[in-house]
Amino acid sequence: MQKNINKTGSNNHIWRLRSFAACMSLGLVGSVYMPLAVGQEELPTLGESASPWKVDVFYENATHFRGKDNTGNRVGLSKFRNTLQAEVDKGLSDGWAFHGIFRGTFDGVYQLNKDEYGKNAGGAVTLESSALAGTPVHYLPFGQGIVNWTTAQGIGLPPSNTFGFNSTTPGGLANPSTSPAAVANLPYNPNQGLRLLFDRWGSNPGGVQVAVPVRPCDVDSRGCTDFGGYGDKKRSELESPEFNDKLDFIREFYVKKSFNLDDGKQVFVKVGKQQVVWGRTDLFRVLDVINPVDFSRNNIYDELQDIRIPMWILQAEYRMGASDTFQDRNVSVVWNFDQFRPSNLGQCGTPNVILDAGCILRGFKSLWDNGGTIGNFASALPPGAPGNGPHLSTDFGPGTIGIRNVNLPEWKLKNTQLGLKWEGVTAGGFSFSLNALAYRSHLPSLHMFNSGVVNPFIGTVVNTSDLIAFDLVYPRVGLLGGSADFQIPEANLAVRLEAALTNGEEFGNSARPGGYSKNKVFRSVIGLDRPTIIPWINEAEATLISAQLFYQHIFDHEQYDRPFGKIGMVDWENNVTGTMLIRASLFNARLNPQVVLARDFKARAFAVAPSVSYRYSDNLSFSMGANFKFIDDEKRFHFADQRDSASFAPFGAYTAGGVTQTAPGAWGLSGLVPLGAFRAGPIGAAWREDEIQFSMKYKF
Repeated sequence: MQKNINKTGSNNHIWRLRSFAACMSLGLVGSVYMPLAVGQEELPTLGESASPWKVDVFYENATHFRGKDNTGNRVGLSKFRNTLQAEVDKGLSDGWAFHGIFRGTFDGVYQLNKDEYGKNAGGAVTLESSALAGTPVHYLPFGQGIVNWTTAQGIGLPPSNTFGFNSTTPGGLANPSTSPAAVANLPYNPNQGLRLLFDRWGSNPGGVQVAVPVRPCDVDSRGCTDFGGYGDKKRSELESPEFNDKLDFIREFYVKKSFNLDDGKQVFVKVGKQQVVWGRTDLFRVLDVINPVDFSRNNIYDELQDIRIPMWILQAEYRMGASDTFQDRNVSVVWNFDQFRPSNLGQCGTPNVILDAGCILRGFKSLWDNGGTIGNFASALPPGAPGNGPHLSTDFGPGTIGIRNVNLPEWKLKNTQLGLKWEGVTAGGFSFSLNALAYRSHLPSLHMFNSGVVNPFIGTVVNTSDLIAFDLVYPRVGLLGGSADFQIPEANLAVRLEAALTNGEEFGNSARPGGYSKNKVFRSVIGLDRPTIIPWINEAEATLISAQLFYQHIFDHEQYDRPFGKIGMVDWENNVTGTMLIRASLFNARLNPQVVLARDFKARAFAVAPSVSYRYSDNLSFSMGANFKFIDDEKRFHFADQRDSASFAPFGAYTAGGVTQTAPGAWGLSGLVPLGAFRAGPIGAAWREDEIQFSMKYKF
């Protein structure tokens, strides 16, 4: 029973501002690859006992369209992906066997829809200054924040290049009338090729606004950096992502062998580039965290087997066989000795940027490197005045705010990942495992640094604790967990269970000086599968009904109510996400309609994904599907945006209840940006990315 076919993916709150939590996936449209051997007698054999080569070749076209986003713009073509994949098997001498999968992709969307995702993407932006409401300059163009109008506004901001940047003249100086002669030229940061963070799916009146470059990095290099295999790609690399220095066109490349021991036991060895799948549930990544995931391929809508990033891994399994208590037993060791790679969250300006995380990274990296304008940032009230606003668009110079460094772990023995699993099957058919893993998080954490540094562009010491500046890291995590599955014959029901406790995960926490905290996290999932005859659908073939319920709890969760909003950890302390798949089989399994439903209970976000696949012949199949998302109340996603984290006027100068704040960040000024996506979750943050999807698959 192929439950993994045609399912949808979901993820549970991937970003915790300065960190992310790996969660789950639900895929929307897929179909079964049907093997066909070609050229079996034409390739050479290796060794006397080797078998012939077996090569299966497949082609797939996936074409997706999106409707209007939150800006009112009709997006149009969002994917025109063409994939050629070859699967190779070869029996070698002395009992060894080789398996390889090679995949090449070309996505034409960057040329066919270049106004949305290519060289013409983005444009000039204006940012809100709520203090100027009702005036002709309520919205100020990027590059024209309050540095240029300090005297006119009378708010006491010192006019200096500490908060200025160059948005007009290549090689020029920002605010030259007040710049010292020795100041170095600032990077050119024009008002072009930009979008506003979250503008596709959210609205944020009165909240912080951040401009983000969205063109490929060979067209616009602002904010482009290597976040761990993504984030700095030119158009050709986005079009064909497998052809890179990581050799990602090699999906699998390993040899394997079973060694028979004298006592009837076996040792099984598999070494090479591969995917290691732990756990027994279909869609949720609770134990299945050995390989990172490439969300840029199709966000959460592709099968996990297609979006896991293969790694160079050694597996060794000691198969002990039956005992008085167990039908079968084995213990396995997994050593991921590859160079560390995180999950690919998508480069800003591409169709699939899960939770807009890649846009947050690119936008904040561009702010540090080039400076920029942030809308509705500085308070327009005199220091000590009551209230939390209004606010003004504010210019910041380079080296002041944003992401300073990306610290990718080097290859060292201590940076490799090691896992241990014990599996058993009882005499009654109860199958279970106990798992332990030491690894690095595939999702980044941002550490706010609090020491004064010299701005490299202006030679001035800037106290970064007064603003919002980070280094990006990938913390080490320990995991203990287990899984089980069993049958309830009386109910014709299969039950799948999985649970894990992690230690060392980092969460964004505005109540802590470094902006993050380490927390233990418990995750679990229960899955129920039941093939059921539904007469009005098909009297002869069963309809599969599969339901799963995912639960996450963060220990020592911190969140506090303040006069203007909540501060602390943006993630929910407890959250539940549920999915249900109903999949029918008609005309001898040639036609397969299905629907997937998903509900994120805390975010109050809902998704429905109907689809139908048709196998025209053994060589050719088609599928058509769609996904639609809905949310209850966008204001549920607002959280402290740290406008009040500075300790000098006009930043952080707020009064509530007759008391002027004494600690940065104490009042919880809130908005959708930059944390709202991580409360919305992958369903809520994509609610204006409804798609219609078509695919065709052919086997040679």
